[in-house]
Amino acid sequence: MTPLHWLLVVAVVCLLSVVLCASPATAQTKPVLAQFLDKVPAASLVKGADGYGPIQKDTPVAPVLKNGDQIGWAFITSDFVGTTGYSGKPIHVMVAVDSKARIIGVKLVKHSEPIVLIGIPEERIASLTEGYVGFDLVAATKDADHELNIISGATVTIMVIDDSILRSGIKVARMLKLGGLSAPEPSNTQQLKINTDATAPEDWFTLVGDGTVRRMSLDVGQVNDAFAAMDDPRALERPIEAPAEETFIDMYVSLVSIPAIGRAALGERGYNNLKAWLKDGEEAILVTARGQYSFKGSGYVRGGLFDRIQLIQGDMSVRFRDRNHRRVGDIMADGAPEFKEMDLFKIPASSNFDPTQPWRLELLVHRDVGAIERLYTTFDIGWQPPANYLTKVVPPTPEADNATKASFATDEQAAKTALWQRIWRDKTVEIVVLSIMLLVLTAAFFFQGFLTRSARFTFWFRISFLTVTLVFLGWYANAQLSVVNLMALTNSLVTGFTWEAFLLDPLTFILWFSVAAALIFWGRGAYCGWLCPFGALQELTNRIAKFFHVPQWTLPWGLHERLWAVKYIIFLGLFGTMLASIDQAEKLAEVEPFKTAIILKFDRAWPFVLYALVLLGAGLFVERFYCRYLCPLGAALAIPARMRMFDWLKRYKECGSPCQNCAHECMVQAIHPTGEINPNECHNCLHCQVLYQSEKICPVVIKKLKRQESLLASTEGAQKALNRTRTTKQNLKEKS
Repeated sequence: MTPLHWLLVVAVVCLLSVVLCASPATAQTKPVLAQFLDKVPAASLVKGADGYGPIQKDTPVAPVLKNGDQIGWAFITSDFVGTTGYSGKPIHVMVAVDSKARIIGVKLVKHSEPIVLIGIPEERIASLTEGYVGFDLVAATKDADHELNIISGATVTIMVIDDSILRSGIKVARMLKLGGLSAPEPSNTQQLKINTDATAPEDWFTLVGDGTVRRMSLDVGQVNDAFAAMDDPRALERPIEAPAEETFIDMYVSLVSIPAIGRAALGERGYNNLKAWLKDGEEAILVTARGQYSFKGSGYVRGGLFDRIQLIQGDMSVRFRDRNHRRVGDIMADGAPEFKEMDLFKIPASSNFDPTQPWRLELLVHRDVGAIERLYTTFDIGWQPPANYLTKVVPPTPEADNATKASFATDEQAAKTALWQRIWRDKTVEIVVLSIMLLVLTAAFFFQGFLTRSARFTFWFRISFLTVTLVFLGWYANAQLSVVNLMALTNSLVTGFTWEAFLLDPLTFILWFSVAAALIFWGRGAYCGWLCPFGALQELTNRIAKFFHVPQWTLPWGLHERLWAVKYIIFLGLFGTMLASIDQAEKLAEVEPFKTAIILKFDRAWPFVLYALVLLGAGLFVERFYCRYLCPLGAALAIPARMRMFDWLKRYKECGSPCQNCAHECMVQAIHPTGEINPNECHNCLHCQVLYQSEKICPVVIKKLKRQESLLASTEGAQKALNRTRTTKQNLKEKS
């Protein structure tokens, strides 16, 4: 082994030693808020504030003061919810809320997100977080949907910040009973669960009579009276012009996710369809109505929100959107009346709805009192499960107390899981396309002998694949791997590894797993040569340069071989810096131009853009200049690539002695003059395999073809001589 290889082995051993010997992080005894209270002036958090009060003993919050008076509460999101970002470290955000549970101040105080540290200006993130000022947390408990502004290239970071601000804010508001919110009181009553063996009546009359289905019937007179009782005299000016006894709305509701009720109301087939629609933890209600008033409302048509109904249970409320709605074709219970509207509404698992507890459906009724003004009143249908649909839960064991203490951790884990699952669902299209790319590339490698029979087909296949890599994987999906990913992984292994930190970016997660598998089979070339967007950008621009006859420079082998080591030195320097300061290492990782050229699409300060353009400019004359000599990620992948199990690239014994064709045409000069392919530098472009089968370039193939032609010619000559002899003998025989 060369000295460089020994140096790399020592670095790997050091890394393993650090990871294996590192002790678990010590438990944090002080709240995170204590670390930042002195560093963040109150005035910078809340306009007009001049100080903080002491941190509360039982809750990590501190009063925000103005002229000695309390105007709100300050807290750090990380004290209440998980805020782990893509870097594997928490994103600390300080938030202030007032007595009405409105956010009055937000400040990003500390993070380790590389895209923010060295990619996106801090001001853009600060501006986005300040946009939460004025946000109503009470409204958020009723409707979790809100507009989320995403900054290109920082999707994961923004989603984590958004999720942590809202969830921690609601928790603090409940703990401090702000805005009328309160934490649910512990219940001493016997716990209940749904009895899946219960049965329900088969006729509609009995279902309504025993409370399985609850009814609210309003006539025009009742609605007019409700508006008349308002303090606003305008409510009397425009009454409903219809007989007082005429039906305004006749409305029925029930919880049909309870098996017995679902089968009775929807039939066996309808209930099975309902079960297929619902996911774990989700429930569904049936709402039917007839009369002149619609419970769906005009908002449903405009924006997918049913603005006239909401479900309320305790201090939790749910508004329904079209994605959680289905129409019902028919009510299967005997004697059910004809309804104008029959609909199912799904209750999300995230709402923490309890099917064993009472709830009510609130109907909002409006009255126009002006061209653009309306007055509103509400009517409720209360529902609770009849006793025969419930059964008692076995009393908890003594271990239940420990389970209660662990409930916060369980809820937090569930929230983290829900966040990364949401991100994966949002990236479904990108995940499918990336999976197809990986399958196509895997097939190309496994059947490279067939692929490389045609030089033209191989060329256009590669150009097409690299174009997709650059445009889709890079500029569209921002799936550019970086040495920063490896540093984040190493730091996570030392400080406490969690899968959630890496599952937050599905494309990067999938790419790293594919790279790990590819290293075993093919080495670093599977990623560096085919799936790296910046590598694709270099090669495509170099192809354009060749088309316009830009001269190509080939460095002398001795210089080229020594320049290989530069990227390993850069990687080891970043690795050593990371052991001392991960933040400093992430800043030095700007030696990679990936964020400028791929993630931010050159939308950065001019020094970064100039640096990336210089590297691309060098690549016009020396193909893949950056990949060859400077890329620390390529160096990091080259180290484990030594462990690959197979040599897929075929060679002749004549390669290198005397033939040098492959060595001269290798785009990254990964083939030694002696004919060996250096797996640490090879990008698996498959061009050498095209030459391996070329009948016009490879001397071994040409020599073999000439030998076959010579043999065929000699065989044909002997056959012709034999034929002439036979003809002569036949002629002599005929003459005689």
